[in-house]
Amino acid sequence: MPTASRKPAEKLPPRMGALAKLPVFFNLAGKRAVLAGGTAAAAWKAELIAATGAHVEIYATELEIEMAALIERGAASGTITHHPRPWAIDIFGGAGIALADAETEAQAQAFYCAAVAAGVPVNVIDKPAYCQFQFGSIVNRSPVVVSISTDGAAPILGQAIRRRIETLLPPALAVWGELAKDIRAAVSARLSPGPQRRAFWERFSDRAFGKAPDAADRSSATALIDDIANGTDAATGKVTLVGAGPGDPELLTLKAVRALQSADVILFDDLVSDEILELARREAKRMLVGKRGGRESCQQTDINTVMIKLAKQGKHVVRLKSGDPMIFGRAGEEIDRLEKEGIAVAVVPGISSGIAMASELGVSLTHRDRAHSVRFVTGHARNGKLPDDIDWKGLADPETTLIFYMAGRTSAEIAERLIMEGLPPHTPVVVAAAVSRANSRRLHTTLAGLRTADIPNRLSGPILLGIGAIFSSREPTADQMDGTIRRSA
Repeated sequence: MPTASRKPAEKLPPRMGALAKLPVFFNLAGKRAVLAGGTAAAAWKAELIAATGAHVEIYATELEIEMAALIERGAASGTITHHPRPWAIDIFGGAGIALADAETEAQAQAFYCAAVAAGVPVNVIDKPAYCQFQFGSIVNRSPVVVSISTDGAAPILGQAIRRRIETLLPPALAVWGELAKDIRAAVSARLSPGPQRRAFWERFSDRAFGKAPDAADRSSATALIDDIANGTDAATGKVTLVGAGPGDPELLTLKAVRALQSADVILFDDLVSDEILELARREAKRMLVGKRGGRESCQQTDINTVMIKLAKQGKHVVRLKSGDPMIFGRAGEEIDRLEKEGIAVAVVPGISSGIAMASELGVSLTHRDRAHSVRFVTGHARNGKLPDDIDWKGLADPETTLIFYMAGRTSAEIAERLIMEGLPPHTPVVVAAAVSRANSRRLHTTLAGLRTADIPNRLSGPILLGIGAIFSSREPTADQMDGTIRRSA
């Protein structure tokens, strides 16, 4: 039988799902807004409405402290006027919006009916049956404004969502929004609808999640309009080295999340968790470039080549590294190579696993009475063995906390060398794997015990050693001292 065929056809996007409420934004600048009630709840609504530039008129014979204070200090935008009398039907003429805080159903119904009869959109606070619209939880980066609604089902959930969004939108976004308003006319006049305008606004938006724009940014935005209009624009990419922390996505910095959400391409290590990658922009291409001791790994020269190639294509490349990029992350090599190619590079620090381990244990790596310094030391060289140039005598200081990274296969030799240089065999040791993750493991022992603990065959993954007196401040149980591995709390 002949193979069935079909003609190419455009695939239409799925239909919009059902909406509980239509999200709309009222332009109330210069308009009257009437509000009945002098309560604290009414005061919050009055301040919110006045912030839009509206002229708010409050009708109330009694004022609670919050409302009285608001009326006294006035509004940052718009105006607030108090009429010390009850509301009446004649207040609705020419109003753009009407609100009330009513004590009884009868009062709410009366206000609602009067506003509807006058053709004024109405909201009676905390009485959904008498509301033609609802207020959402607001993230204010005006002129950028985000509003969240749960249709009244779970206001606290709406507030939680707002807090999450607040962390993603830097305060400087407000200034970028104002700049966008200032140059919009020039963009419309100089650039054709479609690809030209989209190219400009995409480039503009990439920068809006950084620092506030200065005079140079304004000049470069104007120059970019001209370059795109004249066809002389050459896209310039950049690379951001981002610390992914030890694995728990809650330990990411806000700046790291913003970088992930503005990336075109993400080059990530083996140790970066899936939960962290889920925070990245959906459209971003993801490339695994992991390097693991004793396993198949990407060469650093190849990683550098890929970063340079992608950046020169005009892409924002995020080099996502476990822990902190500047602690045993070979960031220095990458920065030098990128700078030689003239590629802009920035670094977003992350929480190093040594710091995270100390936090999990509830110990301070430095302590007035026990440790006056802390040393971060690599546990292996390129050949997988201990580096030849480690200053063991300098490390064998009872008042120094030692954190050895990637030290699983060399842990016994580390213990042996430190004891040989005079560090007491009873010095407390914590061995940790998968710090901050659900499968994290810890073993409490001593330097003497570490020599025979057979760590490589008992713990998998990157191994971290914490050595020093400060680790005795969290006394392990007897079986932990005998070397029993425990899941971290």
